[in-house]
This record gives sequence, structure tokens and C-alpha cells, in this order.
Amino acid sequence: MSISRRLADLFRIKANKALDRAEDPREVLDYSYERQLEMLTKVRRGVADVATSRKRLDLQLAQLQQAADKLGEQAAQAVDVGRDDLAREALTRRAAVTAQMDEITAQRDALSGEEAKLTTAATRLQARVEAFRTRKETIKATYTAAEAQTRVGEAVSGISEEMGDVGLAVQRAEDRTAQMQARAGAIDELLTSGALQDATATTAGRDDLQAALDAARGDQGVDRELAALKAARPAPAVGGRPEPRAVGGRPSDEEARR
Repeated sequence: MSISRRLADLFRIKANKALDRAEDPREVLDYSYERQLEMLTKVRRGVADVATSRKRLDLQLAQLQQAADKLGEQAAQAVDVGRDDLAREALTRRAAVTAQMDEITAQRDALSGEEAKLTTAATRLQARVEAFRTRKETIKATYTAAEAQTRVGEAVSGISEEMGDVGLAVQRAEDRTAQMQARAGAIDELLTSGALQDATATTAGRDDLQAALDAARGDQGVDRELAALKAARPAPAVGGRPEPRAVGGRPSDEEARR
């Protein structure tokens, strides 16, 4: 298969798919119904034209019949007055009018037959158009209901394009929220461990050395408080009696004798 043939086939395939997506059966049915109405209108117009032509022939026949009757009367009057020549002329003209009437009558009868056929065809076509209209409305209603049911099912299942976009948006929002929560937790851990300093704290601006010195001073104060607490406690008992403590920092008499 040549490249041009393959490209042509591919173009037709793509075009058919695009047309299938763009085609709405309801619009196609409405268009078909409009075309049938146009056809019915043309048939009715044809019936009216044939009937008009037939009516004209009827009028011509009526006029020719009047002319033939008048010529017959004139021939009789000519015979009464002894004018055979005039009677012969009147009868000759009457024969020509009669021949013309026969020809027009044949045309009128043919038109009458065509008129009857077109009238029957118009009646049948009108019945078909009405039946198609009823079927069209039924198909359109069924298609609309099926389309609505399909959209609801796609929305509920999440497979529609719109709901798919909504699902992706929700997923992106959840991912960004989780990322921000993780970042906030990491920053809290870094602040707690001291790897990051709180820029709003009152100790902002001190270096690491000053912080170490402050910590050492705090440890010395704790040691002094601990020593004072031990000094205030009674000494352990010796021989069942508590050992007297020095008063004012001097040893007792018993300690001096020892």
C-alpha cells in the first residue's frame, strides 16, 4: 500500500471518528424530518399546479362549447333564410371547434389522472411524514434519557472528563496539603532541636558562644543550690544518735574531743 493511500485512509478514519463525536442523532432526525416536509410541500405544490392546469382546460372547454353552440345556431338561422353558404361556413367552423374541444378534453382527462395520482401520493407521503414525526420524537426522548443516564453514571463513577478533571484537582490539592504538613513538621523538629532559631524569640542575635556561657552559668547556680540543700539536711546518725552539726560553721565540742 502506498503512502498516499495510507494517508488518505488515515484521514478518512480520523474524519469519521470526529464526525461520530460531533454528530447528534436528534439533529439528524430533525433534519430528516425537515427534508420530508420540504418534499411533501413540493408534492402538494405539484398537485396544485396540475389542478390549476386542469381548471384552465375546463374553462377553455366551456368557452369552446359556447362557441360551438353559437355556430350551430348561426347555421340553423342561415338555413332558415336560405343562405346555405353561410350555414356551411358555420358548420365548418363548428367542426373545427369540436375537434379542438376533443383535443383539450383528452389533455384535461390526462391532467385529471395525474392530479389523482399526485393527490394519492401526497396523502401517503403526509401519512409517512406524520409517522416519522412520531417516531422521531420517541427516539429523541429515548436518546435524551439515555444520554442523561450515561452522564449521571459517568459522574458517579468518576470516568467522565469533567469529573476526571475534578478528581485530578482534588488529588493535587491533597498532595500539596500533605507536602505543606510535612514541611511544617520538619521545621518544628528543627526548631526544637536547635538546628533552626526562632527569629521572633528575645534571644535572637546571640551567637553560639554566648549561649554556651549562659548555659554554664545556669549549671553553676544549680550546683550552689544543691550544696545548700545538702548542708541544710541533718547528718547521718552515729551509734543510734544523730551526729551534731557545727553551728555557724565551727565544729562541736564532741567533734573537738575526737
